[in-house]
Amino acid sequence: MPRFSIIVPVYNRPGEVDELLASLVAQPFRDFEVLVVEDGSSLPCGDVVKRYANRLDIKYFQKPNSGPGQSRNYGAERAGGEWLLILDSDVTLPPCYFAAIEAELARQDCDAFGGPDRSHPDFTPVQKAISYAMTSFFTTGGIRGGKKKLDKFYPRSYNMGIRRAVYAALGGFSKMRFGEDIDLSIRIFAAGYRCRLFPEAWVWHKRRTDLRKFFRQVHNSGIARIQLYKKYPDSLKPVHLLPAAFTLGCLLLLALCPLSLWFLAPPVLYALLIGVDATRQNRSLQVGLLSVAASFVQLTGYGTGFLRAWFIRCVLGREDEDLQAFKKNFYR
Repeated sequence: MPRFSIIVPVYNRPGEVDELLASLVAQPFRDFEVLVVEDGSSLPCGDVVKRYANRLDIKYFQKPNSGPGQSRNYGAERAGGEWLLILDSDVTLPPCYFAAIEAELARQDCDAFGGPDRSHPDFTPVQKAISYAMTSFFTTGGIRGGKKKLDKFYPRSYNMGIRRAVYAALGGFSKMRFGEDIDLSIRIFAAGYRCRLFPEAWVWHKRRTDLRKFFRQVHNSGIARIQLYKKYPDSLKPVHLLPAAFTLGCLLLLALCPLSLWFLAPPVLYALLIGVDATRQNRSLQVGLLSVAASFVQLTGYGTGFLRAWFIRCVLGREDEDLQAFKKNFYR
């Protein structure tokens, strides 16, 4: 039985799968199997997987499209490892990845864990800007990109580990299209299992390749937060309200702008702060400027999704089916 079973759902991303598998070949640690689950792709990665058949213990499955959560469940049912490692197809692993996991497990045992993500030097300027927007202290409080966290750390599915027995006991991922990883993390804590952040078990994460796709992603995340709130009322924290407050504040300031241009001062100062910090971190003015745009997209995208779902679910009292249009876009 392998120590780890790596489960990768994929949809129309053969190039990214190639990069991920290449990073797995380069790992000094080898006690793992890989399960690639093709989720109804029109651009499959079977030929890519075949090229690694002699270098990795790898299995390839094709199934009708059902979304990443159910594809992970499909892979988990066929996995043999003690631990399941849930990775997105758009990540690659540094050589120290498994050593960091084993060191943390030796230091303090747990039932599930998650790791942060970083931007690779070879990423495009837009990808670096999106990575900044998702991990910066000035946008998300830094809770997704490093050691800072809320009262508990909720692993995300791009970099998540869980004992196979625990995964089976919890029934794996739910049928939620978005936020299914947070849903699983909530159930891990509710069942009394131990879940930790492994700060050194990080991955390079490409996220989205343009700001339009990024807006759609974070908008759906805002919707998911309300869906989670309806299932688990205690899961909603004050920090989750900040993007919606930011969005409403920006709209109010824009409405007041005809009275005085001074009302533009707060967003302009915030944009300047983001631009300077991102330029300093990436040593690139281009990335700094793009980070301003990505940060506003991140906050307003999440905020509008949150407000939209709140109005539909909490004000109008309609059911989840009224957000059906967003269920088909879980990979985009």
